[in-house]
Amino acid sequence: MSVSVPQLREASVMLRTRVIVAIILIPLVLGLLYLGSFPWLCGVLVAGILAWREMVIILRRETYMVDRGLGLFFVVGAILEAYLHSLDPGRYDLLRPLLAALILFSLIWALYNRNEHPTADWGLTVASALYLGVTLSYLVTLRQRPDGFIWACTAFLVTWSCDTAAYFVGRSLGRHLLWPRISPRKTWEGLIGGTLAALAAGLTFGSWLLALLWWQGLLLGLLVAVAAPFGDLAESLFKRLANVKDSSHLIPGHGGVLDRLDSLLFVFPVVTYFALAVTGL
Repeated sequence: MSVSVPQLREASVMLRTRVIVAIILIPLVLGLLYLGSFPWLCGVLVAGILAWREMVIILRRETYMVDRGLGLFFVVGAILEAYLHSLDPGRYDLLRPLLAALILFSLIWALYNRNEHPTADWGLTVASALYLGVTLSYLVTLRQRPDGFIWACTAFLVTWSCDTAAYFVGRSLGRHLLWPRISPRKTWEGLIGGTLAALAAGLTFGSWLLALLWWQGLLLGLLVAVAAPFGDLAESLFKRLANVKDSSHLIPGHGGVLDRLDSLLFVFPVVTYFALAVTGL
């Protein structure tokens, strides 16, 4: 299939924009990650609030109603709970009360919901809030470990390696669609490229930053190679429902906050428990 000159120019401009924005955002993210504690918490909270806003807009494009306030309450509460729990696990264990509040108050909201499908609206509100709140909380949980900066850095680096390789290999060599029902552009070639990059990054950064054994580094890379695409596809499922390409246009060349977080939402819980298994802490 031939590509026209305007299409090549558009792709070049898009790539340039993506690179420039990445050069700005990556140092900002790594700076907050290095500071950790309250600055990192604030960064995750801002990302969570923006991601929830995008999720609500996506779901409301159809005939569904999603309760903005209850979802935001849980997303913010789950992130704060992860931070407080890391400071004093015995005193701050608030996840069950948060879950109870989300379920009870959302059901009360559903009773007053006059939309056509109040139970579907209730299910979407609870499920989407749980999806974002619980997974985002692991960005705080992993960083709050004693060795959290190194582990979180490694999680970012291996994920970025996987996503970047999948993007470029998919664009240049992609011929066979991976999951057309969910994502019309992802290919098996991109998946293979991302997997190889994740394995190499896991081996490299695992041994360099974390002093992992070679097989532990490969295992870390393999876990990220599995988790990252599923995180990407999970977000694509929501976008497919609303028939949109990006969750928003907030970040030039990259889409929305959800588009930048999708892989990480699956990777960080996996890496958190991998770190626990490796270190016992």
